[in-house]
Amino acid sequence: MGIIKLKNIRTYSYHGCLIEEGKIGSDYSVDIEVKTDLSKSSVSDNLIDTVDYVLLNRIVVQEMAIRSNLLEHVAHRIIIRVFDEVPAISRIKLAVSKLNPPIGGDVEAVTIEMKEYRS
Repeated sequence: MGIIKLKNIRTYSYHGCLIEEGKIGSDYSVDIEVKTDLSKSSVSDNLIDTVDYVLLNRIVVQEMAIRSNLLEHVAHRIIIRVFDEVPAISRIKLAVSKLNPPIGGDVEAVTIEMKEYRS
C-alpha cells in the first residue's frame, strides 16, 4: 500500500451561508490524501498502474467551483466523486480550508477534515 498527497490546492470559490460569500467569494485551500496500492507502478513506471494526481486535482477544482453553504458538503462531494472515478483508492483523507473567513475576528483559516474508507 501507499499514500498519494496533494497539498494546498488553491481555489477561489463561493461557499458559505452568507449571501455576500456567494457574491464575492473567498480563497480556499484543499489537501487530499489517498491510500492505494503503489507496488505495481513502482515497478512498471507506468501511469496506468497508479492513481493520476492530475485527475485528483481536477476533481477538487471542479467540485470547489460548485457553490455549497457548508464546507462539509463540498468535501463530501469531492470524496464521493473520487471514489466513483478512481476504483483503486481505498481511503480518502480530505481537508478543506476557508482562508481569512468572515467571522468577526483575526482568524487565518477555518478547516474541516473528513476521512472515509471505500465501503
